[in-house]
Amino acid sequence: MSTTQSDRLRGLLEPLVSAKDLDLEEIEVSRAGRRRVLRIVVDSDEGVELDACAELSRAVSELLDESDVMGEEEYVLEVTSPGAERPLTELRHYLRATGRLARLQLHDGGELVARILKADEEGIDAEIPGVKGRKPTARRIAFTEIAKARVEIEFSRKDGKNEITEDSKNDILNDIRHEEEA
Repeated sequence: MSTTQSDRLRGLLEPLVSAKDLDLEEIEVSRAGRRRVLRIVVDSDEGVELDACAELSRAVSELLDESDVMGEEEYVLEVTSPGAERPLTELRHYLRATGRLARLQLHDGGELVARILKADEEGIDAEIPGVKGRKPTARRIAFTEIAKARVEIEFSRKDGKNEITEDSKNDILNDIRHEEEA
């Protein structure tokens, strides 16, 4: 998709998406046989339900019909959420993934799987799961260290817990603070 078309689409769609209390994450135009596919990815702090995608799809379709931004060639419109294994590229993505496992590829070539406990403008506080009966460890990871990050699907945790309690989160964050002070 040309930068001009991408910019025009974003300029046209962003106000509509924002008015629905959603974030416009991605716009992609690709080929599927003779037709083009316009894929719009939206998200929010609460996630996106199917009904919200359907409602937004109707509104986007109407707006695009009134505009010439897609030209005369046929296209298929898809409005979707980022999915379970979404990439983490913005602070808001990390904030939304708090409590979830993420696979982090680091600039130094290393890779970590860690539970995101907290995120701020500089980076994340994370819990690195223990291996072979060892306790989890706390670690502060700056965004400048992270090359790529993606949420990991987690069907069930080995310790039987499906979420971090406020008390366990505070304990781990205190461990991180003590390590930083040392």
